[in-house]
Amino acid sequence: MPSDAVLYQAAALCLTYPDDDLVARLPLLREAAPPLRAFTDHAAVTPRRELAAHYEQVFGPGNRHGLYLSRWHGTSLARFQDVYRRHGLECSGEELPDFLPAVLEFTARTGDTSLLTEYRDGLERLRARLTDYGTPYADVLDAVCATLPAAPTGTPP
Repeated sequence: MPSDAVLYQAAALCLTYPDDDLVARLPLLREAAPPLRAFTDHAAVTPRRELAAHYEQVFGPGNRHGLYLSRWHGTSLARFQDVYRRHGLECSGEELPDFLPAVLEFTARTGDTSLLTEYRDGLERLRARLTDYGTPYADVLDAVCATLPAAPTGTPP
């Protein structure tokens, strides 16, 4: 398990819809993943309804802050499914396999950072848009991006 596994798992939770379960876990997330404290501290003092409305405003349909990595890179969902299968995992549930929280959870469980590294440019673009938008979710992307190797220079976005 990589040293950043706890951070990836915590970031996955922070980037999902803020339900009562997330709110209950905020103290644990704060202690387990110090790089996420700016976000967890904000979420802890913000009423859940306000958190939910903000999440929908930032990540809802038709926005410019999509959490689906293939959107940022132009690849098929089969790429994600292939990587999951190599580790004996299947993406199940209602989310697509390129959903960033699913990729973060996969990375936390397996230690395979290949998808995060491959989609680093998209993560950086999403991080920049979230920062420009002024949302605390940018802090979560900042923490994730800080764990990844620097993006190669001279490659097209």
